[in-house]
Amino acid sequence: MTTDLDLEIQAEPVPPYEEDIARIREGLLQHPSIAKALGSARARLLSLVPEPDPRRTEKPLPSDRFTAQIYDYDAERVLAVTGDLRAADPDLPGELSITAYAAQPHPTTDEFAEAVAVVREDAQLGDQIRSGLVTPFRPMPPLVAHEDLDGRTRRTLGVGLLRTHEEHVQVVAVLMSERRVLHDLTQRLPHGAARCEPTAPDDRCAATGSVGQVNLTVSQGGQTLWQLQVVRPAASSGTNGSGVELRHVRYRGRTVLYRAHVPILNVEYTPGTAAGCGPTYRDWQNSEACFQANGQNVAPGFRLCPSPARTILDTGSDSGNFRGVAIYLLGQEVVLVSELMAGWYRYVSQWRLHANGTIRPRFGFAGVNNPCTCREHRHHVYWRFDFDVGGAAPNTVEEFNDPPLNPGGNNWHTKIWEIRRPRDPARHRRWRVRNTAGGQAYHLTPGATDGTQDAFGVGDLWALRYRASELDDGQHFTTDPQLSRARLDTLRTPAESLLNTDVVLWYAAHFTHDAAHSHGHILGPDLTPENW
Repeated sequence: MTTDLDLEIQAEPVPPYEEDIARIREGLLQHPSIAKALGSARARLLSLVPEPDPRRTEKPLPSDRFTAQIYDYDAERVLAVTGDLRAADPDLPGELSITAYAAQPHPTTDEFAEAVAVVREDAQLGDQIRSGLVTPFRPMPPLVAHEDLDGRTRRTLGVGLLRTHEEHVQVVAVLMSERRVLHDLTQRLPHGAARCEPTAPDDRCAATGSVGQVNLTVSQGGQTLWQLQVVRPAASSGTNGSGVELRHVRYRGRTVLYRAHVPILNVEYTPGTAAGCGPTYRDWQNSEACFQANGQNVAPGFRLCPSPARTILDTGSDSGNFRGVAIYLLGQEVVLVSELMAGWYRYVSQWRLHANGTIRPRFGFAGVNNPCTCREHRHHVYWRFDFDVGGAAPNTVEEFNDPPLNPGGNNWHTKIWEIRRPRDPARHRRWRVRNTAGGQAYHLTPGATDGTQDAFGVGDLWALRYRASELDDGQHFTTDPQLSRARLDTLRTPAESLLNTDVVLWYAAHFTHDAAHSHGHILGPDLTPENW
């Protein structure tokens, strides 16, 4: 796709392809090992995605393994499954590794649709839905706490019901193992007079699967500027996904980033202002929402667009014709954007790659009509930048302060040990990762409205040494304030050297969302090259 600016985008699908994964998905529950583990239990395949090759290489390697989650409703457990994508028989993918454990993964779109179907069949509520008196929507939290007397957690999904003419909502509990509504667990939440968010529509755009990544090349005047691999949110890495994920990013032939993504996202409600909300949530970033993107599909969940895609932040509407990653040109930038959903929240995951080498990571916040998002709360988004500036090593982290921290000293100083640092606008604080052999560097400059750390949003920047096991802090969805808080300090070893090694920067932005910001907001830093 070429414009008068002579920027050209090429996007090539990366295996495995959706049809290959679909064959495994369709036959996995019948695999002898799975059938033996489940017996006659009622079960559902929640997810199945390719697993990135764990080897750290300069160029991306194709995935040859998959990971899956199966929920066993009878035993109330998860089966975590890994297998080989290269097996001779794609319908029976060789030997499987199966681990059973107790957990409650967040509901998939299909599972939530089944919960809504159960409510539609309910004698008390079904007629109200069919008559249009109430509209189902995804609440937060997505699961209702429900334990048997023996302490076993039962998988119970929440279904929000927004009433047309009354200022309140209900969240009803659906016990999935028995496909019935638990009326004694129904919650009635006050809505308030102001409805400041759009209503989630019943008609959703077509599903595009959970597989999809492309190799993206951006050229100008016959010269290659950018080369990278882009992974859609539905296939992104980490405990809760990580939005639009970039891997193996190269600018003008040199490596910049091994991986860049958003593995941690959470929210805290202001105490005393939002009864029935929170108090905190750890959200997920692998559930794609619909937005408006016109263009040509180049891979499952990827669309090249001749004009800018429009998310809920642009249209004010929770509807669209596409889910996945839209790619388009805007001036001298290539824009990659996707809209995400977590309960009643809507998020926008975006990357902008400029012809001059600037990378602008952006994250936006919105929501659909519900009792909570118009009440004051704080979002915290945590980017993970696994820098390989000119290679994985020798990289070093340096900090800029103006005025200097030491009167008469240098503006730049080296961070020798793993460290957490606050933002400091008064000193124009920024950071850079520098290749000490070649002199190339990439600066990280905070956005003007990215906010500052607080008791729940526990930091602004962490400089850490690369460890393959530290894609995130390992925390699943929770409403517990102690667990939903980002626990990046647990990854920090104060005596671990950052000199001339492989480094990772975690960067956090913080946003107060209330009725005054009901149409959302976009945050993010700028990454800019030096001596490139």
